[in-house]
Amino acid sequence: MTDSRFDAGMKVRTEVLGAEHVARAQARMTPFDADFQRYITETAWGMVWTRPDLDRRTRSLITIAILASLGRTEELGLHYRASRNIGVDPKEIAEALLHVAVYAGVPAANSAVALAKTILGDEAAPTPTATTQSEESLKQD
Repeated sequence: MTDSRFDAGMKVRTEVLGAEHVARAQARMTPFDADFQRYITETAWGMVWTRPDLDRRTRSLITIAILASLGRTEELGLHYRASRNIGVDPKEIAEALLHVAVYAGVPAANSAVALAKTILGDEAAPTPTATTQSEESLKQD
């Protein structure tokens, strides 16, 4: 791979994940994982995330859904935090996780929802108007 693919990957990786995260990852890099880190930067970030036909918000939601489906919570947490950097609304994440529940299973989605609530904090908190019609009918009975 060329340095330009690596450079493009570092640019996108930094913009999506944040400069602090990328700096920490580079500081922890050893000869053991240096090739792996380069591979991730060139392929995931420099080749896939730089493609023009999906915007970063869409790529982020796809990534979140895939990681939730696979139960990869460490990487999922990273992408929940990164979603803030590119303007993903927590409501969009909730919608993506509903798809995960249907297509990958409720246990996977349940774990992902719990993690999202922990990481997104107040952004994932219920709103006062979030009561359902059945909750309203219970109040009237």
